[in-house]
Amino acid sequence: MKIGLLIYGSLDTLSGGYYYDRKLVGYLQQQGDSVEILSLPWRNYPAHLTDNFTFRLPRGLDVLIQDELNHPSLIIANQHRAGYPVLSLVHHLRCSEQRPAWENWFYRQVERAYLKSVDGFIFNSQTTRQVVESVNPHNKPCVIAHPPTDRFGQPMNQKEIINRSREAGPLKLVFVGNLIRRKGLHTLLAALQQVAAPMQLEIIGGANAEPAYAASMQSFKASLPGHIHVTFHGALGDAALSEQLRRAHLLVVPSSYEGFGIVYLEGMAFGLPAIGSAAGAAPEIITDGQDGYLIPPDDSAYLAHLLGQIAVDRALLETLSIHALARYQRQPRWPETAGRIRQFILEQTA
Repeated sequence: MKIGLLIYGSLDTLSGGYYYDRKLVGYLQQQGDSVEILSLPWRNYPAHLTDNFTFRLPRGLDVLIQDELNHPSLIIANQHRAGYPVLSLVHHLRCSEQRPAWENWFYRQVERAYLKSVDGFIFNSQTTRQVVESVNPHNKPCVIAHPPTDRFGQPMNQKEIINRSREAGPLKLVFVGNLIRRKGLHTLLAALQQVAAPMQLEIIGGANAEPAYAASMQSFKASLPGHIHVTFHGALGDAALSEQLRRAHLLVVPSSYEGFGIVYLEGMAFGLPAIGSAAGAAPEIITDGQDGYLIPPDDSAYLAHLLGQIAVDRALLETLSIHALARYQRQPRWPETAGRIRQFILEQTA
């Protein structure tokens, strides 16, 4: 097959969604398919809307996959079909994020128009499918293909995880995600203002997406008590990130919304219990009280309570860690997930 994948910017962009896209492309190429990457430039939302006046779909493909992130640029282009099906790969909808109601109303109208313009959907979670259907009820073909988590190779073994949970010293936390408000770093730092036990937090993620927010989080560090130690690392490559995950006790990414939240599973490969938000798809990964915890969005007081409890109860940490590893091991691997997507594509092009 000759397949197009339409994205903003570079396929090498560091995010869970782009990692999913890269792995899918790699699998399709291994199966002998030709994959053409079509890139529109990153700009602001109003500028992306103006792409509708100039951009048109290419010809000569068997199928075009569009990352739904590109939705504002493609509404009119999708009305001028080039003779092949257009499938939308949906990681999450912009209108499902936390923001003022009037803004989400506007994004909802734009996304609804885009969703109507495609022929089918590839969803990363059941939650994402439900959100799309609430915005745009449809009977279009779709497939749910959960993201696998083999990014770091073999997981840590159970003995290493147990020994780490029993080590003396402060509770070691890690936050992994771009420094944007949706990822909830402010909630984590506010929680650390309230805990009495010593803790170390490693913050790993790029600061370019929302520079003002990232700067405010770095300033927040100065308000933390002396028994809390925080380090900002910026974005890290796989080897350096793997080392940070290997040292940590707990992954905390209290996002206000995740379309899936692959970072939770990546941490679980290292036996890290995950604390995420009850909003979005995190409950599809985290079983509250078993392999991590789910908190209401922005609830720093409850997060502080959980961190304090885990810090003084290493038997609890050990149990959570063992269950986290078991949850990771139940997740499908890339050949299964990407194979489901390829079979779906074949059905749409038959």
